[in-house]
Amino acid sequence: MFGKLSASIFFIVFAAVGPAVGQTSSGDLLPFATFDQASEAVLNDPHDLVIGPDNRIYVADKFANRIAIMDKETLKLVDSFGESDLASPHDVDFDARGRVIVADTGNDRVAIFELRGGKAQLVESLSDGIFRPEGAVAHPNGRIYATGSGTGNIVAYENGKLIAQATGLSGAHDVEVDREGNLWVADTFNQRVVKFSPDLQELQSLNDPVYGWLGPRYLDIDKAGRLVVADQDAHRILLIEKDGTLVGVIGDGLPGVGPNKFDDPEGVDIWGPAYYFADSDNNRIVRYLLVTN
Repeated sequence: MFGKLSASIFFIVFAAVGPAVGQTSSGDLLPFATFDQASEAVLNDPHDLVIGPDNRIYVADKFANRIAIMDKETLKLVDSFGESDLASPHDVDFDARGRVIVADTGNDRVAIFELRGGKAQLVESLSDGIFRPEGAVAHPNGRIYATGSGTGNIVAYENGKLIAQATGLSGAHDVEVDREGNLWVADTFNQRVVKFSPDLQELQSLNDPVYGWLGPRYLDIDKAGRLVVADQDAHRILLIEKDGTLVGVIGDGLPGVGPNKFDDPEGVDIWGPAYYFADSDNNRIVRYLLVTN
């Protein structure tokens, strides 16, 4: 998410020139990042993830019914919460107040936690207008947006109240905010990624066959507006320029373990030159580093 990106000189250069990507002699796009490290398989179908204000990784660990907390450098599991409150969580974010926003899918709600003294306390739930929410994000405008996978919509909450929605989605998963304040949604079963205004007017649809979508699930947006999208069913991660140009791919389309291999990847988070992915069916988090000239 754009608010989490490093302000290091290295990343400012990256934002200006972009990753070094290209094509093979056969025309296939090259990976835009290289494998760096993988966690142990200590998770249970991890979905989306976010690096919190404490520089730790927060993971929606679906079948463990928890938010797992991992060290950003070592990728070691260090803590967790939500086991008594959550059911199949899919997404996690932080708002400006430091509260944890969770798409609590199995409970048909967005669950909001406050972290106090090393413990998490459930303080609010949002459920109007959605069934099986699989994406949730806190917007700088103070609203919380969520996707209803079972209701085919995206909704906006303000001060705990449902204030707007857009329909026509199918199995929608992630929702993220770009630097202009617009929202990008992985419209999974419609095999596209869609941009909405903060008032939920559709602005752009990435549905060209060039992307080869089989099941886009979760995504993040870098400082230059490039999308990094996990196409779960294709076992690939795509890098897409702000204008919609596909410029890089990690993964060969077949499930596996190892560099440039995933098994149903879902979550994406960008932190400076590092990309963190939830390699879901391998039950781990992996880190890749950008390729530069």
